[in-house]
Amino acid sequence: MKKIIIPLLVFALFGSVIVAADLKEVQDTGTMVENSKKGQEINQSQQTQTEQKTQNKEGEQKEVSDQQNFILGNQEKARTMNEAKEMIQQKKQEMTQEMQELSNVQQKVYQNQNKVREAVHTLLSLEDLATGIGPQVSQIAHEFNNSVQATITAEEKIQKRNAFVRFFIGGEKNAAEDIEQEWNQNQQRVKELKQLKEECTCGEEIKIMIQEQVQNMEQEQERLQQLTNKEKNTNGLFGWIKSLFKRGR
Repeated sequence: MKKIIIPLLVFALFGSVIVAADLKEVQDTGTMVENSKKGQEINQSQQTQTEQKTQNKEGEQKEVSDQQNFILGNQEKARTMNEAKEMIQQKKQEMTQEMQELSNVQQKVYQNQNKVREAVHTLLSLEDLATGIGPQVSQIAHEFNNSVQATITAEEKIQKRNAFVRFFIGGEKNAAEDIEQEWNQNQQRVKELKQLKEECTCGEEIKIMIQEQVQNMEQEQERLQQLTNKEKNTNGLFGWIKSLFKRGR
């Protein structure tokens, strides 16, 4: 009897070891599969995040590009003065049509800053005609283009500030500071344009056209300075109360 029981016990023990090993292998396999799935999910998540970041970045770049193109468009260089005048007139018409698609606030802002926008187009079209200074003038025009987009964005914030907020809080001072920063840089750009005009070996007609654009830019910079000062000095009710406390001390 003992001879039969002992082999059975050994067989049962051996079988349990095999079953346990098989179960462990199944568990390990299941864990590997689960980890693999998790890894794939993580990779997919990371890939999705990367794609979203890429799309967001491309979207931001496209938005900036669209904003710049709204002002510049496909700018061409004139070969003659007559061609320059035709290009400028055509650009004015395009800008008028583009403004019809904007909101009332945007139309008001762009209408205010049209002088600089037109000046940018004019200076860029004269690059090949402004002998000796064309590239420098074109560079300054591009800088003004970036600046006018920044001032347009800031002025939109000012125009969108409703009367209720303005009464209690005051003016949009952050936007005013942004405009003031651009104004300071543009003062130097205007100065450089005046100097370049004096150095130009081009014809008198081209010099006059450059001078007209400089004057348009100066007029717009004066308007922006007045807008900035007015906005910064509009303190609202809370600002008025705050100033009373300061005086009381």
